[in-house]
Amino acid sequence: MKAIIITEFGNPEVMKYVDTDIPRIKPTQVLIEVVKTSVNYADVKARYGKKGSWKSPFIPGLDAAGVIVETGSEVQNLWVGQRVIAFPSEGSYSEYVVSEEMLTYEIPDNIDFDTAAACPIVSFLSHKMLHDIARIEQGETVLIHSAAGGVGTTAIQMAKLLGASKVIGTVGDEKKGTVAIQAGADHVISYDNENFADQVNGFTDGQGVNIVLDSVAGVVTEKSLLCLAPFGRLVQFGNSSGTAGIFKTSDLHASCRSVLGFSLGTTRKLRPQSLQDTAKQVLQYISEGKLKFEIAHRFPLKEAVQAHKLIESRKSTGKILLDVN
Repeated sequence: MKAIIITEFGNPEVMKYVDTDIPRIKPTQVLIEVVKTSVNYADVKARYGKKGSWKSPFIPGLDAAGVIVETGSEVQNLWVGQRVIAFPSEGSYSEYVVSEEMLTYEIPDNIDFDTAAACPIVSFLSHKMLHDIARIEQGETVLIHSAAGGVGTTAIQMAKLLGASKVIGTVGDEKKGTVAIQAGADHVISYDNENFADQVNGFTDGQGVNIVLDSVAGVVTEKSLLCLAPFGRLVQFGNSSGTAGIFKTSDLHASCRSVLGFSLGTTRKLRPQSLQDTAKQVLQYISEGKLKFEIAHRFPLKEAVQAHKLIESRKSTGKILLDVN
């Protein structure tokens, strides 16, 4: 099979388009012929050796959409010929992937492969953080950092679907503000050029927001506490700034506020069963047309280097897909 292999960490050119063996499945796994896979910024971090426990050589990629071509002897609820999305055991930039049954989900008939490939990371993450971790309640207000990205635009939609009365987004580049507005944000602020905490407090009549989704960390996390309401929840799920945010315990106990950490990767590894309900609800939203994704760019698998250069430039706004088969 054809696959993208990384044998050393570094710039996009370290990714090589090569022939390799089709992987073999274990009794609890399925073999999937990949149709499309998405490109995520986590793939870039893995390529540099900054993400998780990747060791070279490896195939990058976190999720895939395709068709099951083989099932293990212990697989009970999946079958050959079934259209699925999956979080494979190894990388997804390849013509075939192996996935555990627990991390493989049937695609409804009215969802095409483009949409299926675009959805897993951003939609599962958004639903899990808002519904399970922050436990959003009807009428609450939500602040979403990096609101123009794939997770941001999906989380804006998800917050509204789950009952948020107001969603405020922040962006690093003012030019991307329209993307967040189109996704459904009520207000958008540039966190590089403005004191966003003051702006957020103004938009909420001085009350602050009930929930913050923060993938930036550093100063952004610290300033977020200046606009987090009593009993509010800050969900910290990344550190794109490259620096740690610092807060004091006194920022939390008297105000009954919480800082919560979340990783979809850790959840897939340690509590994969918890994603079954997430998948069911997310795919229902997509099937009903309530959750949508902007697919901005498509590349053939052999042009993964160009796809990585684009996402790393931070100039893309929608999802980037790799066409595999």
